[in-house]
Amino acid sequence: MSKNNDTLFYSNLREIRDLKQMINESCSLFADRTAFLVKKYRGGEYLPLSYRMLKNDIDALGTKLMDMGLSGKNIAVIGSGCYEWMVSYLAVICGTGVIVPIDKELESSAIQNLIERAECDAIFYTSDEAKKIDALTGVNYKIEMEFYGDRTDFGEPLIYQEKEGVYSWKKFVEEGEKLIESGRREYIDAPIDADAMSILLFTSGTTGTPKGVMLSHANIASNIMDVCRASGIQMKDSNLSVLPVHHTYACTCNLTFLYAGGCTAFFEGLKYIVSNLNEAKPTFFVIVPLIAEMIYDRIWKEARKTGKETLLRRAVAVNNKTKAIGLDAGRFLFKAVTGKLGGRLNTIVSAASAISPAIVRGFEDFGITVLQAYGLTETSPLIAATPRLSKDRYKKAGSTGLCNITGELKIVGQNADGIGEVYFRGPNVMLGYYKMPEATAAVMDGDWFNTGDLGFLDPDGWLYLTGRKKNVIVTKNGENIYPEEIEIIVNNHPFISDCMVYAAQKDGSDIVAVQIIPNMENIISKLGKEPTPEELQKLMKNIIGDINETMSSYKRIRSIVIRKEDFVRTTTKKIIRKDNIES
Repeated sequence: MSKNNDTLFYSNLREIRDLKQMINESCSLFADRTAFLVKKYRGGEYLPLSYRMLKNDIDALGTKLMDMGLSGKNIAVIGSGCYEWMVSYLAVICGTGVIVPIDKELESSAIQNLIERAECDAIFYTSDEAKKIDALTGVNYKIEMEFYGDRTDFGEPLIYQEKEGVYSWKKFVEEGEKLIESGRREYIDAPIDADAMSILLFTSGTTGTPKGVMLSHANIASNIMDVCRASGIQMKDSNLSVLPVHHTYACTCNLTFLYAGGCTAFFEGLKYIVSNLNEAKPTFFVIVPLIAEMIYDRIWKEARKTGKETLLRRAVAVNNKTKAIGLDAGRFLFKAVTGKLGGRLNTIVSAASAISPAIVRGFEDFGITVLQAYGLTETSPLIAATPRLSKDRYKKAGSTGLCNITGELKIVGQNADGIGEVYFRGPNVMLGYYKMPEATAAVMDGDWFNTGDLGFLDPDGWLYLTGRKKNVIVTKNGENIYPEEIEIIVNNHPFISDCMVYAAQKDGSDIVAVQIIPNMENIISKLGKEPTPEELQKLMKNIIGDINETMSSYKRIRSIVIRKEDFVRTTTKKIIRKDNIES
């Protein structure tokens, strides 16, 4: 069992019990500071919105929702990350009812299903989702968020067009302001039950039917403080938000910056990441491994393109030698690298799936701290994280870090290698699955939550994950093979962009198979030409052959499939295994 002392974590945090308390305090303490940077249209400049404006808009929108008879109701929100999304989320949970964040990538039928399952009376949505929302039935109020931050492809500010049966977010805010001016305070004074369901969030896992995870203010509040204890986020820090905001990982991180008095900017899409980094100049970047790998590869691609690869590698070697004697010159030596990422970036937070230790160490070599985090929707989400204050980050790059201060970890059913199921308990564990008592009982053992992940704790209490229990390949000799472990090894090769390891059938037995997306850019650069399909197959076969030589015989890959298209993924870029395995 692992429970942390606080020696590696930041302390002296202000205690919060609920998000309404947090917002009220933050908007008082940091009133004139910038809470969000927004764009009115694509390609425009980032404009500051203060904590004072944030408080005004939350209270106004919440007051209007109450006036519309939506007190105690379930209200959905769907769309790209933007200021209106965050205000709508907070306006609902800070006095109106229960917020139901929905994945904007879902088809209309799936959205309809979740709306019905969640029994939503209203839905907030951004303009890009208008066609999907127009098709919804059974929703009394459809509110289009068009005020701040909405963008078009035309380089001009959006002019909102009234539509029948659709309410304007801007008008709701304006009317709420008038209600408050007239003396209406029922929303502002509404009490919060910190332990009641306030968020209903459907899982977007890689298998099975989405389950409605019930979270409370207390769940999220405790997690916000735990994130700050591990990361040291402060008032001076800012964040470029790139992940889907309906996911609790991205949303909780955005809320953490509000707690600390920091600032969040919203990006404009994957192809704009680098330009948005330079515009917003964040200190923190909360991402998933795929994005981290993309940016890291881009740094080295630029070095090769400009003829500076050798110089860069020498600088890394020099910095590693100086770090050995306690002097880290990364921020100085690699100013040109960090300058292309806005010039202020000092911390990357990576979660949602495993990140290659080589990528972690690579960024650390450049003077950028990499904090790994682990959690699930059911845990609000953080379970464990790399403590920023730890001097062991570099050598423990394969770990997801230490357990939250407020929680406990244990490994159940350990095998001879100490690998077993990861169990967690703490104040951030969900209330249960919405109207699914049997599913709730299946993952709860008293107050212990069974994550479904496999892993082990090292002697220092650091958690290492080996994979998902449902993904384990069991050989005919009873050996357990963890696909995620092999994937990290395969993905380390510069000629491979991504892969998926899984069990395939051969002669009535399971064998280890891999699907590969080749890194054609690196391959062409090395070979000086684009390989033929036959040459590519031979190259991948040789690479996997070399990798097999480094592994135990029972783990060796026996089947190779080269993919021409990307994997089917969740919105947090996890590979959906069941949708990618060929029959």
